[in-house]
Amino acid sequence: MIKSSITNFIVPFAICLLMALALYPDSTLNPEVYSTEGLELNYNISEDLAMVTQDHPLDYNMFTPHLGKSFEGFKEALAFKESRGDYFTVNTLGYLGKYQFGAETLKVIGIYTPNQFLYNPELQEKAFIANAERNKWVLRKDIKRFNGKRIGGVEITESGILAAAHLAGPGSVKKFLRSYGVQNLSDAYGSSVKYYMKKFSGYDTSMITPDKKARVTL
Repeated sequence: MIKSSITNFIVPFAICLLMALALYPDSTLNPEVYSTEGLELNYNISEDLAMVTQDHPLDYNMFTPHLGKSFEGFKEALAFKESRGDYFTVNTLGYLGKYQFGAETLKVIGIYTPNQFLYNPELQEKAFIANAERNKWVLRKDIKRFNGKRIGGVEITESGILAAAHLAGPGSVKKFLRSYGVQNLSDAYGSSVKYYMKKFSGYDTSMITPDKKARVTL
């Protein structure tokens, strides 16, 4: 890899040098009179990348942002499960975007043009927040009652409840919690309320404010 990079640098440099000599045959190139001062050079690399060798191969993990259990981590983990984070995808059932919204859910939060929604990432992010705020209001009593308890071997947390509500709607989450796991709705692809409760448990969703009338505005 390193030999190839050196070759890729030397060959263009040699060509430039020969062209300069051809254009100015009577002049001599004096390196002391050339300077990069004042030029905008955009090829700097980090020390970590500069140290890539056969003994120290490139570790792609160092470029992966660690979002942990933050709210951003919650959003991105859920988005990856829904669509692999693709804003512009539509699944076989017609669910749209990064967070896979259905048209009826979009209407509830004030979005009536699915096509505009699909091609507007900013609108999709705002829709996610508004939907979570509304779900948190609908489920506020259940969050207070069940948070920290275990149902069917799964620890119930606020983030798990909100993720499951995103999947199946707040009504299905209420049925799951109040039946102590007996009513465990699954979607058309086999993901269940219980599965989302477990997979997305323990994230910090405290920034979501319960809002009965949450709507999206641009």
